[in-house]
Amino acid sequence: MNKKILVFTDLDGTLLDHYTYQTDAATDMLAKLKSEDIAVIPNSSKTFSEISLIREQLQLNSPFIIENGAAVYIPINYFNAQPEGTSVEGDYWVKSFCQPKAYWLALLSDQAEDFKAYYQGFSEMTLEQLVALTGLSIENAEMAKQRHYGEPLNWLGDEQTQNAFTAHMIKLGANVLQGGRFLHISGHTDKGQAQAWLAKQYQGLAVSDTYLSQAKTTETDPKTVETIALGDGKNDIAMLEQATFAVQVRSPVHDFPELSRTENVYQSRQFGPAGWTECLEEILSSK
Repeated sequence: MNKKILVFTDLDGTLLDHYTYQTDAATDMLAKLKSEDIAVIPNSSKTFSEISLIREQLQLNSPFIIENGAAVYIPINYFNAQPEGTSVEGDYWVKSFCQPKAYWLALLSDQAEDFKAYYQGFSEMTLEQLVALTGLSIENAEMAKQRHYGEPLNWLGDEQTQNAFTAHMIKLGANVLQGGRFLHISGHTDKGQAQAWLAKQYQGLAVSDTYLSQAKTTETDPKTVETIALGDGKNDIAMLEQATFAVQVRSPVHDFPELSRTENVYQSRQFGPAGWTECLEEILSSK
């Protein structure tokens, strides 16, 4: 049976080291995946600008998913036909799944006044504040603020107040996700929904010759798609539950989030990109 393997990966704390944001421990595995035409698809809370830079640095040409599943970006002509339901934005076919950032900022401003003292949003932070909070460079912090679909919050209150805030925002129609560092306010999208949609496009559409390695100049429509999802945080649960293989990458700052599934679940012994590589080696060696 002809199989297409896709690797969907979180970035912060997974492919990128939690503290240094480096990927050194994953370099050899990234090269191996590229040589075998296994697409590495970032599926992150990061923005379009942030992921674009990371894709350039890692020489990835595959589609990617931004802001916790808010939208899928596919390079134009990556598939042999434009997927239904996508629009054209610059060099990409784009599938959006929720309302833009302005909608959620208005909701926070108009209907969550009682909680204002307990959080600080990305939109109101200065670049210097974001740098101090995350350790990002000024340039990367500027890209992190360029959000299209949601608003990350630095939560300042206690857990009880956070639970009350979360319940309130859910009643207002928002989706609230706890990421590796921030609380994300957006629409009812998640990494799993976007991942499932994109996997279906691979199942029904062949990848253009331009995006295959020189060793493989043609590709027939795959009969089946297997997905490997890798993540470390609570906002990765949806994509881990949905994938064929779920990889929980060990975090230096929190325990593995609890999953409902028990089959085809891998938990790394090492942290970040080293754990990312460790589990991919184990999965791919069994095929």
